[in-house]
Amino acid sequence: MKTITPLILAAPLFLAGCSLEPMLQRVTTPVSTEFPGNTGGDISADISWQKFFTDPRLKKLVSLALDNNRDLRVAALNVEQVRAQYRISRADLFPTVDLSASGTRARTPGSLAAGRAASESHSYDVSVGVTAYELDLFGRVSSLNHQALEQYFASDAARVGAQISLVAEVANQYFTERALLEQIDLSEQTLKAVSDTYNLTNKRFEAGDVSELDLRSVDIQVQTAKANLAAFNQQLAQSRNAMGVLLGSGVPGNLPGGRTLEEGLVAEVKAGVPSSLLQRRPDIREAEHQLQGANANIGAARAAFFPRVTLTGSAGTASASFDHLFQSGTTAWSFAPQISVPIFDGGRNKATLDAAVLGKDIQFARYEKAIQTAFREVADGLAARSGLNDQIKAYDGLVEAQQKRFDLATARYDQGVDSYFEVLTAQQDLFNAKQTRIRLRLSRASNSVNLYKALGGGW
Repeated sequence: MKTITPLILAAPLFLAGCSLEPMLQRVTTPVSTEFPGNTGGDISADISWQKFFTDPRLKKLVSLALDNNRDLRVAALNVEQVRAQYRISRADLFPTVDLSASGTRARTPGSLAAGRAASESHSYDVSVGVTAYELDLFGRVSSLNHQALEQYFASDAARVGAQISLVAEVANQYFTERALLEQIDLSEQTLKAVSDTYNLTNKRFEAGDVSELDLRSVDIQVQTAKANLAAFNQQLAQSRNAMGVLLGSGVPGNLPGGRTLEEGLVAEVKAGVPSSLLQRRPDIREAEHQLQGANANIGAARAAFFPRVTLTGSAGTASASFDHLFQSGTTAWSFAPQISVPIFDGGRNKATLDAAVLGKDIQFARYEKAIQTAFREVADGLAARSGLNDQIKAYDGLVEAQQKRFDLATARYDQGVDSYFEVLTAQQDLFNAKQTRIRLRLSRASNSVNLYKALGGGW
């Protein structure tokens, strides 16, 4: 027992063996130092989603999704699985100590003992041992452990990315539902208006005041409005089904009332500087950890060219009598160090190192690509925010102008100055302008969420 103790106590000294991992050069950010057209927004993207969203109904939906969404649950379980794998790798840094006890009783018959009488033998032993513990002299085991640790960090960053994506998906699905409700309301108003017009025109047709062509033109408006209403109701049902999947538990009926797209559903965040994305974007952090893990893998591949030293030993007590097992003079021990020096492996170690170096180069390119993608997503979001605001202002004026045109066309038709074709055209153009304005408001709300996501989502 005393012989094996120094070996166990000295094990941590071997953990500090040299590392053959190369120095990871600092990555030069392959993007501009500032975002183009970085205007608007007065709140930092670091704010939590609870403060970013201002609609109480949306806040409740996001909270439910974070608690029950199955994809997010899988992402969290993946992190725990990778964490367990890291713990397995970390265990290789320490010796495995086993306690074993055994006893043997054997009888040899006289017929096998050259005419002598039958004999019996007894043996008992108790020992503590270390089996095939590798001394990490060149950092192979520690490099593999480092690689596993970086993989764990990368998986956790992926989980955060899944959270941000889920929040954005719920918000965008909610905005789609809000837009469809406004489209349905607009279609119902239009259907009511054209139905009233049809009833009036039908009476005038029966009285001989208008032609059948005018009556059929109004009927076309009625049928078109019905078709639009049916289509929007179908889309609304599908949108709510999609929301139920995102929530993971169905849409509850006791939610607070929601706001309209015009009322504003989110806060306006400011972009800041591109360098802040390196700390906030989970996909960039994930790529960075994967790069560091690939770099650690090179250290393990380099260490394979050097000798590997493993230790196997045990110490305990052994006796032919169980009663005397722990008495003095029964000490037993064994110590079996082993060294393995690579001489010829057909180029396996060289190919493994080449593959590790290429893997690092691949992860380096992916890291740079992640930075470039993040920069573009933010820049596109900023450009869209400015453009959508200008378009909405223009369509506010267009809707007002189309409304006046429709009123004038209706008045002129009632006075017999113009045909109903002018009213029909004005009505359709007014409906299209209002529809487009709803879609633009939907795009503006979605752009705000996507920009928030592109900036790191406040996690």
